[in-house]
Amino acid sequence: MARISDETRRNNETAIRHVMERLLAGDVPPGGKCDIKTLATQARVARTGFYPKKNRDGSPRPGPYQHLAEEFERRLTELRETGVIPDPRAAQIERLKEQVSGLKERLAASDAQIEGLADFRERALSQIAAQRMEIERLRDVLATPSNVRALPNSSGANAPYGSCS
Repeated sequence: MARISDETRRNNETAIRHVMERLLAGDVPPGGKCDIKTLATQARVARTGFYPKKNRDGSPRPGPYQHLAEEFERRLTELRETGVIPDPRAAQIERLKEQVSGLKERLAASDAQIEGLADFRERALSQIAAQRMEIERLRDVLATPSNVRALPNSSGANAPYGSCS
């Protein structure tokens, strides 16, 4: 693989830093993300330059732009820790995740309330049915002949019926 000249490397680093500033400022191109792939594409450099390489003897060596990738990731992490999400898609995803979480909580509360109301309705219907059966039983008792007489209504008397006063 051909090596690049020092001047080309400096020009590429300048382009990468320029694109890095744009991405971290939130100027993400349509269809892109705030990541190394978009950084490499927008700076028009090979993405492989951001990752470590191996020498012929197998020993690792840093990629030509690996220090810029590490700087980009560090700055991106710092922004995220302060609550700034430069990628509008990622911000929208985070907002939607929070909204889904809130809606799940509301749904769980509504389900619990509905279950409680269904139990209340069932108990109320059972009580109404039991009271109706008791009323019908008492009406049947009143309708059957027995040796029990109903007392006359004493609307005009002050003293109870049959009292000694």
